[in-house]
Amino acid sequence: SYLLSSVTALGMCCVGVGRYFTSCAVFSNLMCVCLSDLFLCCLCVADLREIVFVIQSQSNSFHMSWAERQRADLLQQTQSLTQTPPPVLLLHSLTDNEGDWSILPLLPYLSSLFGKNSSWLVFLEEETNVKVTKLLQALRKFDRRKEWFLGKPLHDEESTIIHHYAFAENPSIFKYPDFSAAWALSIPLLDRSDDPLKSDFTIDLKHEVALYIWENGHGPRLTAVPELCTEPEHSPTAQHCATTLRRPAPLCGEPVKKEDIFVAVKTCKKFHSERVPVVKKTWEREASLLEYYSDHTDPSIPTIDLGVPNTERGHCGKTFAILERYISDAVPKTSWLLVVDDDTLISLPRLQMLLSCYNPSEPVCLGERYGYGLGQGGYSYITGGGGMVFSRAAVVRLLASDCKCYRDDAPDDMVLGMCLNALGLPVTHSSLFHQARPEDYSRDFLAHQVPISFHKHWNIDPVAVFNRWLKDESVSTRPHGLNKSTKEEL
Repeated sequence: SYLLSSVTALGMCCVGVGRYFTSCAVFSNLMCVCLSDLFLCCLCVADLREIVFVIQSQSNSFHMSWAERQRADLLQQTQSLTQTPPPVLLLHSLTDNEGDWSILPLLPYLSSLFGKNSSWLVFLEEETNVKVTKLLQALRKFDRRKEWFLGKPLHDEESTIIHHYAFAENPSIFKYPDFSAAWALSIPLLDRSDDPLKSDFTIDLKHEVALYIWENGHGPRLTAVPELCTEPEHSPTAQHCATTLRRPAPLCGEPVKKEDIFVAVKTCKKFHSERVPVVKKTWEREASLLEYYSDHTDPSIPTIDLGVPNTERGHCGKTFAILERYISDAVPKTSWLLVVDDDTLISLPRLQMLLSCYNPSEPVCLGERYGYGLGQGGYSYITGGGGMVFSRAAVVRLLASDCKCYRDDAPDDMVLGMCLNALGLPVTHSSLFHQARPEDYSRDFLAHQVPISFHKHWNIDPVAVFNRWLKDESVSTRPHGLNKSTKEEL
């Protein structure tokens, strides 16, 4: 009777999708095989019910809307395959913990919810496009009763500070997943992933997830799945892919006007002749409103002394003075504030495009997100070197609170993160901002990006790095900003 009911269910499955195919047959191994110009497996109800999709969503309104669209697309694909759709979870809405984006502290919770009735957790980023039929075909290659960690592998070309110089003797030996291509955990692996986190800091989550699961050789390494891809969804090279990258077109409208972004560059006297000239040679010309803030007034640049002594690290006092100046009458009123270091390399035209997606009337705090103590109720923060972007509404909320620096040399980005957390304001992540140099990131990871920023001049020619990675030749000649391909990539 079990065999009969299984075959009946399979037959119903084939009927559900039969309109897409020219013929359909049921084989004794309980697999439906539908034949047409393309060879595809007809999905079984049980397969879908055993998968839990987790969209790595964020609580900003733009990101929520993209995640909802992605969930609707997944559910629409599964409608004709089963009456009971698979769970499609939005990461930002699972609990009240703002640090859920770091995923690892959430694994025991997910195990308690889905450990008994599911086989796979599949994690997707908002821009990941999924072909459900091909994804299930790919997952069928793996015994769901075993521990599996699946994804598209990335590796480091050289040891890097963002990975704490791990595997320094041979950095390429350790593989970690490209989240954009989707990644998956089998439930047996999830069931034992309840060890405490090894570090207080969350810097590059995809690398830290892989380290946590590998557990110094006691757990599985990442297994490459060729069907998990980062090609554009309509690329001719993506025919075999179960996942591709979605390209929003148009992005979100016209770029934000340069006159609506106030740029604050933090510097000090000892870098006036070393770092400031690089800013002037590269990206300063794209700014309409820009001021340099230093511990020394230099009219040749010019710089502004905010009355805060220079500190070797932290710069919290200087950053809060910048925030106060931004909402005062001393500078033109704009919707956006960008705070950068004097060794930040950034594309302002690309930032203008990205900001077209965000509502400046909302408290937006945008950049590359790090975390501190997220497994113990800590907080998220925008790491300063890659650039911190604030809407005017966010700055007003911050300064209206009692939050302030506990010392002038406190880490400004982390103090701001604590303040935002206390106010219940989300930190919004964009992987297009980078705290380190291009050399510190996987080549394959950067290959499907049009980056907005990098940071540090150490051991590189910063002007050459800017020209290679951040300069758009078309910006000065096109009245509406970036060319079409760059808009689509962003």
